[in-house]
Amino acid sequence: MIIFDFASDLAKHLKTVFPKADTPDDWAIIPELCPENMEGDLTVNCFRFAKNMKAAPEQVSSAAVEFLRTHSDVSEVEKVKAFVNITLTPAAAHRHTLANIAGLFEDSFIPVESRRRILIEYSAPNTNKPQHLGHVRNNTIGMSLAALLKRVGHDVIEINLVNDRGIHICKSMIAYQRWGNDATPESTGIKGDHLVGSFYVKFNDELKKELDILKSNQPELSSRDDDELFLETELGKATQQMLQDWEAGEPGVRALWEMMNGWVFKGFDETYRRLGITFNHTYLESQTYMLGKGLIAAGLEKGVFQKRDDGAIFIDLDQLGSKVVLRSDGTSVYITQDIGTTLKKFEDYHPDSQIWVVGDEQILHFKMLFAILKKMGCEWADNLHHLAYGMVNLPTGKMKSREGTVVDADDLFDEMVELAENAIKERVDDNISEEELQKRAEIIGIGALKFMLLKFNPKTSVMFDPQASVKFEGDTGPYVQYACARINSIERKAAERGINLTPGTENWNLAVTKEEKMVSLQLWLYPQIIRLAAEKQDCSMLVEYLLNTAKAFNRFYRECPVLNAENDDLAKVRLSICLAVREVLRDGLDALTIGVPEAM
Repeated sequence: MIIFDFASDLAKHLKTVFPKADTPDDWAIIPELCPENMEGDLTVNCFRFAKNMKAAPEQVSSAAVEFLRTHSDVSEVEKVKAFVNITLTPAAAHRHTLANIAGLFEDSFIPVESRRRILIEYSAPNTNKPQHLGHVRNNTIGMSLAALLKRVGHDVIEINLVNDRGIHICKSMIAYQRWGNDATPESTGIKGDHLVGSFYVKFNDELKKELDILKSNQPELSSRDDDELFLETELGKATQQMLQDWEAGEPGVRALWEMMNGWVFKGFDETYRRLGITFNHTYLESQTYMLGKGLIAAGLEKGVFQKRDDGAIFIDLDQLGSKVVLRSDGTSVYITQDIGTTLKKFEDYHPDSQIWVVGDEQILHFKMLFAILKKMGCEWADNLHHLAYGMVNLPTGKMKSREGTVVDADDLFDEMVELAENAIKERVDDNISEEELQKRAEIIGIGALKFMLLKFNPKTSVMFDPQASVKFEGDTGPYVQYACARINSIERKAAERGINLTPGTENWNLAVTKEEKMVSLQLWLYPQIIRLAAEKQDCSMLVEYLLNTAKAFNRFYRECPVLNAENDDLAKVRLSICLAVREVLRDGLDALTIGVPEAM
């Protein structure tokens, strides 16, 4: 934590004024930005530590004001009840940030003793369809949180668990057998995961026809749910038989499964590559789904689990209720697989904590999973966390995979890049090459998508508007990227005019305006914000900070000419301010896995 000299000196002074003070040896006063409706740069809230001083808050603030009036870093000080509002000298405002940008970044790391090995599982797609908008939010939250935690110093392992087996996978396989006509991604020119997904939609279309006929012929079935009637249909019976054949290792079924899954995995790789995702390890459910059954048997012997009269095995989880972990026929349920996989991940990587990025509809599932592992004697179960996130929709409505109305991830990427391309064309002349246009549009479009999805706390349901997210003005990713691009332009033009910087020679006393000081103070906040965002596992805090920093820079840029400053010394100081802002914005965007184009 970078401490202003006046704050450090004030902390020492107050200990002498209040000798009975009860504060730790490393106690420090951390000021806050002064509210916009008050005069001053920073404020010290004496309410927060008056109890430690063993004095009334206003006594403490009076003592603070008396001391700060004589401090060389303070030009003005004002007392408002127990708040002390401070106006810094220009040099003091810039000393710890603009003059020490490397120290600012170093300060953003957490102490070595606080660093942990953290395993993050996210994405978790099924191999019966391409990834959609929901996966994009999951992927974006997971990859950005991983990058953020790495940025502050943690050792992070990124895990994917792909659901590549089960009845839903067999639905696509049955449809391909019957209506595929030996189509391949190569013969059709269709991306592999999209091709397989089309057969999943085809299956459900054909199943609906069967169900309609069934209900028409047997009206007494009309009130029953379609899922209940699945095995009453020919397609349902065939799919169930295929699943049994797969589990028995029937060669023909396994060969079809491997071929179609291979197409999907190749398609997934392209989607991940475009988002910039690289996993340390991908687990396959086909390899892990049996892991939990032996653990349940061992737990039954120890009395962790109990057997019902019908033979099903369950566990009593107190306020969470009871949970069946093996059906009466001996087959596992989903939580059984999760028990085995969680233990497998722990044995493979020995993390200090594990995080699952999964939708909020699974909150109870993960509470039960963690409680079961705790009852099984896994002491590390206290360090398991479910990062639940809300739904994400487009203005056109909700997504339904089985009806083929999902917002496809790849199509969304293309749309975002096209929107970015159009926005770029409105701002630049025709001299830009097609290759450069595509390069910029990809960075801006994908960055806009990520930024908008990360702008909201993960728990919040999001209405995502592609058109709004790619605008160069407003609370968007391109707005922050554009601030960096503008600074690049300023730097190039400064070099053309012979305005060159020699770090350490700037006269910070020249940067006297409110706008200049507020940029510096905004940068001072960066280490605090990025560490807090990592601690809270909430990238939206960093997004908000980057927006505020870009806004502070644009206010400074409007009010304080850089290239047309009154003299070269002032131009150099203001150019240094610009470059410091760019470094922080780039670093913050990088911690969100968002790139920055050289120009926009």
